[in-house]
Amino acid sequence: MTRTDDLVVVGAGPYGLSVAAHAAGAGLDVRVLGRPMASWRDHMPEGMYLKSEPWSSSLSAPDGRHTLAEYCARRGVTAEHGTPLPIGTFSSYGMWFARHAAPEVEEVTVTEVTPHGGVFRIRTAEGPPLLARTVALAVGVMPFVHHPRALRDLPPAHYSHSSGHRDLSRFAGLEVAVLGAGQAALETAALLAEQGARPCLVARSSRLNWNAEPQPLDRPALRALRDPHSGLGTGWRSWMWSELPWAVRRLPAATRERIAATALGPAGAWWLRDRFERRVPVLLGHRLHRAVAVGDRTRLGLTTAAGESVVLDTGHVVAATGFTPDLARLELLDAGLRAALATVGGSRTPELSRGFESSWPGLFFAGLLTAPSFGPSMRFVHGAGFTAGRLVRGVLRHLGTRGPLPAEKRTAPDRAETYLR
Repeated sequence: MTRTDDLVVVGAGPYGLSVAAHAAGAGLDVRVLGRPMASWRDHMPEGMYLKSEPWSSSLSAPDGRHTLAEYCARRGVTAEHGTPLPIGTFSSYGMWFARHAAPEVEEVTVTEVTPHGGVFRIRTAEGPPLLARTVALAVGVMPFVHHPRALRDLPPAHYSHSSGHRDLSRFAGLEVAVLGAGQAALETAALLAEQGARPCLVARSSRLNWNAEPQPLDRPALRALRDPHSGLGTGWRSWMWSELPWAVRRLPAATRERIAATALGPAGAWWLRDRFERRVPVLLGHRLHRAVAVGDRTRLGLTTAAGESVVLDTGHVVAATGFTPDLARLELLDAGLRAALATVGGSRTPELSRGFESSWPGLFFAGLLTAPSFGPSMRFVHGAGFTAGRLVRGVLRHLGTRGPLPAEKRTAPDRAETYLR
């Protein structure tokens, strides 16, 4: 007999763990599949810091406990407004949250999610398939790594993505071109310089943007009203994206697409600026149009805003060019199901209900793929708090007012077990 779970959460990062914690709190029979905090533990260089403020970077539990502040206080770690927190500390916090606030995580690799009658079949690389009445895909950002087209014909050793490195010391003594103008590009370049490499930042933009040092939490009322704090920064615009994702969802699709693509654009953290500007040369207003391997080096063809050609010869290229949400790249999801999903306007992201349910009943999404539905907060840890409770309420609505399937009915007939072999 094959057990049928109420909910299987695919992914064990901040969104997946938060959804699982709320699902367990609602009494659902839930399983969590994935490597806990994988993106943070495996795909960020040592020495990086959390860009968001500690008070806005907690995962979400239904009782409001197991916050980042609680974790840090228990260990005597400083987690103060205006003081950057090491990524390693945040990763350890996520692991602690997984142990204390969420169901036990099954560290398996999901290879396929397919409709199977009125439920879903989930295959993994490590064991027999599972059945679930609902599925929440919280796969993080790694399936959506973006490389500029000009790099894609290079031999793999000549270029990499900024998310592909834990240890940058292997570039010591080497010239490295870092492509991009956001926090990942700026911090990667600074870390490369501090590890003895010779980085050069190449960006299409004509100038670099830097976030201002955050204002104190305790301020005169008028000043706080003019420039409110939010989980995504100060100011009314950031407050709106942070606090009103439900309102973003009600906007026309084209407007939501534009907001997801342009709001809270590339910028560096205030605490990084001095480290970067002292050590990293920049080529601003330069577009990459060609990349050629020349022996063990790479020759980049760049074009300035004035149309002039520039050649940059380098030892390696790091593309800190972000992530592009695209259902077509979610290969673990059945191709027919993917093709059947309603999408947001001209984007390749799923159109979602207020409960994060897609047009395929019982299939839910969390994280980056939901940004064109709910706005830019879905690109940040802070968005997990908005997502988790609403998604679980969406699951409960799908399952019906009776709630979870009774335990005696959570097994499929033998013929389903035979079919799944």
